[in-house]
Amino acid sequence: MNVALTQLATGSASVLDGKVAIITGSTSGIGLGIAHAFASAGASVVINGFGKPEEINTTLEGLQQETGSKAVYSAADMTKPDEIASMVDLALESFGRLDILVNNAGIQHVSPIDQFPVEKWDAVLAINLSSAFHTIRLALPAMRRQGGGRIINIASAHALVASPFKAAYVAAKHGIVGLTKVVALETAEQNITCNAICPGYVFTPLVEAQIEGQARSHGIPREQVIRDVLLVQQPNKRFATVEEIGAFATFLASDAAASITGAALPVDGGWTAH
Repeated sequence: MNVALTQLATGSASVLDGKVAIITGSTSGIGLGIAHAFASAGASVVINGFGKPEEINTTLEGLQQETGSKAVYSAADMTKPDEIASMVDLALESFGRLDILVNNAGIQHVSPIDQFPVEKWDAVLAINLSSAFHTIRLALPAMRRQGGGRIINIASAHALVASPFKAAYVAAKHGIVGLTKVVALETAEQNITCNAICPGYVFTPLVEAQIEGQARSHGIPREQVIRDVLLVQQPNKRFATVEEIGAFATFLASDAAASITGAALPVDGGWTAH
């Protein structure tokens, strides 16, 4: 058997030079962290998500000024397949190619299953799972034409274990891991990889708001909320950072990760080691 040897980039600064990435749900939080990491590594990026126009413009300008890479914005609603198709078209029209797809868009609703609003179930499944199906099916033709690509699905520790009152979220994230495996098998001989990152709690502005809210409602210090409420399942008792997730996604998007596919990869401080 002949094995082709590939010279891999040794530094992280330019490992994605010339690549083009779409990151859904990337106007803040984990998605924006991944977009920043990709742009810092040389990729042009399409960011997507909701927000005030002036804030999105500021994010785009900052991303380009801080990294020197190009960035454009798509307002595509992840519940609408036609708008998702337009987002993929935007990437191809703007940059002429599509190398990396990150499915990060997601929402949450917490409720006992017998009281779970049907419209909330439908919305969580549409955004957290079905949108990934649509982005992948639309991105694959371009990746195949180019001779390769990378698909990274942002799942969750809840793709591997469950918690009560999160029926739709847990179902969708388990589904994302199943979808990841199917896509990996279908593209295994096409230089396309598909993997799922499964974070535990990641420190974002939304999590900070949860900490303050829980501290007020329970009348306990924020440190106790972090340790005994939010991170009760995480043995390392610390939040992951968006920079850590961005660095990991950059590795998975690089040539160095060419043999990693079909994997559900925890970044959860030991949560799923229980």
